[in-house]
Amino acid sequence: MEALLARSLEEALALRAAHPEAVPVAGGTDLMVAVNFGRARPPALLDLSRVQELRSWRRENGAVFVGAGMTFARIGRELGEFRPLVEAARSVGSPQIRSRATIGGNVGTASPAGDAIPVLAAYGAAVVVGSTRGERREAWDAFFIGPKRTTLAPDELVLGVEWQAPDGPGSFAKVGTRNAMVIAIAGLCLQLDLRARTVRLALGSVAPTVVRAPDAEAFAADVVPWDDPERGLPEEAAAEFGRLAALAARPIDDVRGSAAYRRHAVEVLARRALRWTLADRSAGAC
Repeated sequence: MEALLARSLEEALALRAAHPEAVPVAGGTDLMVAVNFGRARPPALLDLSRVQELRSWRRENGAVFVGAGMTFARIGRELGEFRPLVEAARSVGSPQIRSRATIGGNVGTASPAGDAIPVLAAYGAAVVVGSTRGERREAWDAFFIGPKRTTLAPDELVLGVEWQAPDGPGSFAKVGTRNAMVIAIAGLCLQLDLRARTVRLALGSVAPTVVRAPDAEAFAADVVPWDDPERGLPEEAAAEFGRLAALAARPIDDVRGSAAYRRHAVEVLARRALRWTLADRSAGAC
């Protein structure tokens, strides 16, 4: 197996163009597990761990860009204003894994169980990709086209993700067979936009890709007490929101859980997430 080392973004893109068969690797927390168990044997690896241009984030004119090389440990420390993303980052593996695993790896792997992807979907994020031909941005729901499948071309690299900073609180939650170091059986992110008076709900690990729940979102937008943060949500409204969220799921039975359990988990998590987020809004938290 050939190892290619890039020390700058320009060099990384040039190597990617010259060696499209090479698999990009930064933290290696997904890829190297497959390699070590004999499930993957790429002809070459393109090491991006020393490309500084991929390891930063910035906020300009309301837009947030997070480089593909940002580890989940750094996201947890530095992006505190984006609570759902921090909650997702803190749910990834162990502290050692979070110190290596990157958001670009989550995006590039494109697993429907990827913890950061429901957050990006709820933010309405775009994936920024680049090659020697230039950069392009693609909406998250166009970029992810199936389980571990994306529109990334053989000569392209994921450079990062970008979204408009939301105006309001949000919440991330997932369920698994234990509390830590677990692949989600079901997960979701809920995000309020107080300015637009909308609710966004993205579901993970319950469909071939991460999906939004448009019927649940529309229902919540009508019942959330936008003008009275202190007024609670009726129990029947929260229950209907959970029911509509579960209808958006397209789960399967697998070794981690049944389709029926996944739908039930989505229903419960969605109901709780809406209540948690409204409580945070009442308390003034974002």
